[in-house]
Formats: sequence, structure tokens, C-alpha cells
Amino acid sequence: WTSVLRRHDKQDRPAMKTFSATPADIDKKWIIIDAEGVVLGRLASIIAMRLRGKHKATFTPHMDMGDNVIVVNADKIQMTGKKREEPFYWHTGHPGGIKSRTKQEILEGKHPERVVYQAVKREKEK
Repeated sequence: WTSVLRRHDKQDRPAMKTFSATPADIDKKWIIIDAEGVVLGRLASIIAMRLRGKHKATFTPHMDMGDNVIVVNADKIQMTGKKREEPFYWHTGHPGGIKSRTKQEILEGKHPERVVYQAVKREKEK
């Protein structure tokens, strides 16, 4: 009796299949984000999600499904607390070659987009 129920139960259910995207299924879009007045960490989180493609219903981890992102007004980004005075550190590779610059100095310099770039880079999965 139980074998009849089991056989009958399997016939009525539709087969569930996991969707796995192929290169033909990928549709990349260009997204322009205005960073004026937006908090840096929240913006970095949104950009990282868009670059990976996790906002799409057809997300497949092993495929590059993310959209292309352009950020404008990176120099007008907001930071909470005293984060503008916190330094970014890097090393030149030479002995005693550790250097630093505050985020405020970078935002006022030639390449303010580097603050957003570093935040997104650190937000993304390895």
C-alpha cells in the first residue's frame, strides 16, 4: 500500500529544476549612480551587489552577471562621524615605505573616485 502511494505521489508533482545561466542569458546594463549626499558605505554595498548581479532573479554564482556601474559626483559623498579624517594606508614596497592620506585629502585631490573605488573593492567578496 505504501509503495502505491509513493509511486502515485511522484507522478503528480512537476519536476523542479535549478536554473543555471549561460552566457546567452546574461543581459548587462549600464547604471549611472549620483553619489551626491549618499553615505559611502551604503553606496558601496549597493554598487557591489549590482556589480556581482545578486539583484537579478537569474543570479548564478559562477557567471559574471553584474551590470556596469558609473558613479558621478564622487567628490560630494557623505561620511558619518570622523571618517573623513581616517587615513588610507599603503606600502611602496621599500623599507620604511608606509604612506597614508586622509579620505578628505583624497576627495579634495585629483582623483576623488578612488575613495568610492576602495570602498567597493573592500565590500566585494574575494
